[in-house]
Amino acid sequence: MNPKIGDFGSAVTLVSDVAEERTKRVVGTSGYIAPEYASQGLYSLKTDVFSFGVVVLETISGRKNFIMEKQRDIVGYLVRDAWHMWKDGRLQELVDPALCDGYESTVIMRCTQVALLCAQEDPADRPTMTDVTAMLDSESIMLSDPKEPTELTHGGAPVLTGHRHILVTQARR
Repeated sequence: MNPKIGDFGSAVTLVSDVAEERTKRVVGTSGYIAPEYASQGLYSLKTDVFSFGVVVLETISGRKNFIMEKQRDIVGYLVRDAWHMWKDGRLQELVDPALCDGYESTVIMRCTQVALLCAQEDPADRPTMTDVTAMLDSESIMLSDPKEPTELTHGGAPVLTGHRHILVTQARR
């Protein structure tokens, strides 16, 4: 795999000396937009980093990042599933079967870990795109471990993860 960095469009509206801005008009595709942008209209240079991470996970897995908006999902099932497979050493389950054996497991492991770092819920935990380029270009750069994404639960008690949790309840009719 050769890293190619793309621009997902939201960061270009920032004034050069402003680190973060807020908008009332959130645009983008559910599953790709960063949690802070979707929920609060906050965007920064780290907003596009989240989107890039999701696209890398989709490229590796051949799956879309499905989001349950009515259940206040903020990261999507693909990010959550990929994190669990990465943590449990089951990345072969993540890889798109269409790739067959046409990939190196070390490359998949590194790309997945970088993608998970990009798709962190907290923008402060995401790398810059400059850092992402360096991480993908050089195997000698040590990668930090991505934090576990928020878990969703249906009814009952929330599952506590990392530093955040969400309780999802079904509406009664």
